Amino acid sequence: MVEPETFMFLADLATNNRKAWMDAHREERDDAMRNFSGIAMTLHDYADRFDPYVAETKNKPKQSYSKFYQEARDRVGPGLYRTDVDVFANAGDPVEEVGYYLHIEPGNCHAGAGLFQPSKAALAKLRTRLVDDPQDLVEITTDPEFKGAFPAGIVSRKVLGAVPDGFDSKSPAAPYLKMVGLGCRKDIPDALLLEDDVIDLLIEIFRSANELVRYFD
Repeated sequence: MVEPETFMFLADLATNNRKAWMDAHREERDDAMRNFSGIAMTLHDYADRFDPYVAETKNKPKQSYSKFYQEARDRVGPGLYRTDVDVFANAGDPVEEVGYYLHIEPGNCHAGAGLFQPSKAALAKLRTRLVDDPQDLVEITTDPEFKGAFPAGIVSRKVLGAVPDGFDSKSPAAPYLKMVGLGCRKDIPDALLLEDDVIDLLIEIFRSANELVRYFD
């Protein structure tokens, strides 16, 4: 699944997050990108075991993982490049729709379902769905299978200090309306991701996250 050299490249990039270093290590970067494309293809090949809608979608491996370069509006910290990568398994656009993902980052790998860096239009769509039917989301997140797989429940990589203007701060959906993107995650040790048979674990995780994906369809 994840090649040891991919983990090594990401770790080195984290301490050398500069254009000059990246330019000098294009071969290692390209090898890592081929690894990500291969993982995307594997997830698609096994999609019929966790989501038939994904299985029926045309596979686009080179468009199925996040890119290293960070646009200014998405940049976290001073680095030009992301030092982590999300590989997606989606029936739609991974920037616009909730889907399955594998997050690859040395010491912080996890998998689940979500949409963590939505466009403005996608974020508006998420919030509308939350307001329209917060009870269904409560039922999903309190289901024993979901809770067992994702004990942290719904998480986000960016949370606002208050509910956005125009939304009811007393709504049952208020905690989620503060989230700029959201999803669920299950941590996976790096060592497990080195093995090809980790696909069985990923399928199990994605199956547990299926109802969350369907909720946002």
